Amino acid sequence: MGARGAPSRRRQAGRRLRYLPTGSFPFLLLLLLLCIQLGGGQKKKENLLAEKVEQLMEWSSRRSIFRMNGDKFRKFIKAPPRNYSMIVMFTALQPQRQCSVCRQANEEYQILANSWRYSSAFCNKLFFSMVDYDEGTDVFQQLNMNSAPTFMHFPPKGRPKRADTFDLQRIGFAAEQLAKWIADRTDVHIRVFRPPNYSGTIALALLVSLVGGLLYLRRNNLEFIYNKTGWAMVSLCIVFAMTSGQMWNHIRGPPYAHKNPHNGQVALRLDICLYC
Repeated sequence: MGARGAPSRRRQAGRRLRYLPTGSFPFLLLLLLLCIQLGGGQKKKENLLAEKVEQLMEWSSRRSIFRMNGDKFRKFIKAPPRNYSMIVMFTALQPQRQCSVCRQANEEYQILANSWRYSSAFCNKLFFSMVDYDEGTDVFQQLNMNSAPTFMHFPPKGRPKRADTFDLQRIGFAAEQLAKWIADRTDVHIRVFRPPNYSGTIALALLVSLVGGLLYLRRNNLEFIYNKTGWAMVSLCIVFAMTSGQMWNHIRGPPYAHKNPHNGQVALRLDICLYC
């Protein structure tokens, strides 16, 4: 009974195969080829992304900020795939450009990048780079950029929005302000660590040494200590220093430029105008 039933079942399966539409086989073959192609393209993107991240991590291990020309900018920042954020400072640091503000902004940017590079939270989701005008003129032209320094954030997906350009004219370029802006755009919080500044300590030590040496040399005649004219001159110097604009800037820390909301004009801080 079982032996006679087996051939009948094979004949029924053959009849069902013969009744399949003849156009279904090319369709299934095309669908299979499409799936294979999509899988290969996805694998290629993953490999390309891994190579880009590996290269960026290698550069970051050597220096916190890596310089980019036009080709590197288009490959690592503009071209997909990308799963990382990139902070770029567009600047002009060559001596012939005579951009003192660019040098000051570069120092703050270096402090910020070093704080991120040597922090425990460092990862491959955020990188810092720089494009100098003399090394990437085509990049400036591509972005229609005609001023420096400028800080921009390039997100992992999509194009930069208006908020991805740092408002340097209103906020200034202190490392702490840049870190706050990066936290708003990337959710990456950077604690800024400034290197110790011993200039004040050295100046105070020199002043104390100078006064001590003067008193030692005049130890037999200290009548000048009771000179009212001398103390009056010292008092005037202290008053002028404390009421100067530089002391106000040191205490209040105002932005380096202010934009008038009514007419759009930008006014630089007085001490910046003196150095420009």
